[in-house]
Amino acid sequence: MHSPSFFYFNMTILTTARLRLEPMTDRHLEGLYRLNSDMEVMRYISGKSETIEETLYMIERVKVRWAEIGFSWWSFIEIDTEDLIGAGCIQYLGRDPKNPLEIGWRLRKDKWGQGYASEAAKTMAGFAFDDLKAESLYAICMPENTASSHVMEKLGMNYRGIERWHEKDVATYSIDRARWQKQQSEISPT
Repeated sequence: MHSPSFFYFNMTILTTARLRLEPMTDRHLEGLYRLNSDMEVMRYISGKSETIEETLYMIERVKVRWAEIGFSWWSFIEIDTEDLIGAGCIQYLGRDPKNPLEIGWRLRKDKWGQGYASEAAKTMAGFAFDDLKAESLYAICMPENTASSHVMEKLGMNYRGIERWHEKDVATYSIDRARWQKQQSEISPT
């Protein structure tokens, strides 16, 4: 179960053992630009590094979503260093409210392989199921992005196959509320 969250202007901050997930704001611009301009980080996301203007535009879109629907993208702040080390989201798949919720993440390459993605993803999934009352949660990645698919599997998601989202053929995973709750009850002490 994720730790208690608190609200700041309808924007939920989540915490894990090592991370604080803060809704994206202008003060995250420098760290997000450093993250999004790294071609290795963006290789399986957009396939290109972002300009500072593109990162600023993303932050503006995200702030609007937080204000309108109460969830969107978080910046991952490492508690020990206060550095922005990644970003993640709960959003509608394909940005369409008729679709299920999607979970996603990206990390600075110096933080890869240290469990941060799984730690943040578990907390964001808890938010989706516990706070937003999602019936299901989807995740997508490029088929060759085995690091992300591994995180999806660690979350208990099932592989659905290759589906078309965001104008790309992507590996698609999902988990429903019942399976999520069963997993959480099995790992939580009674």
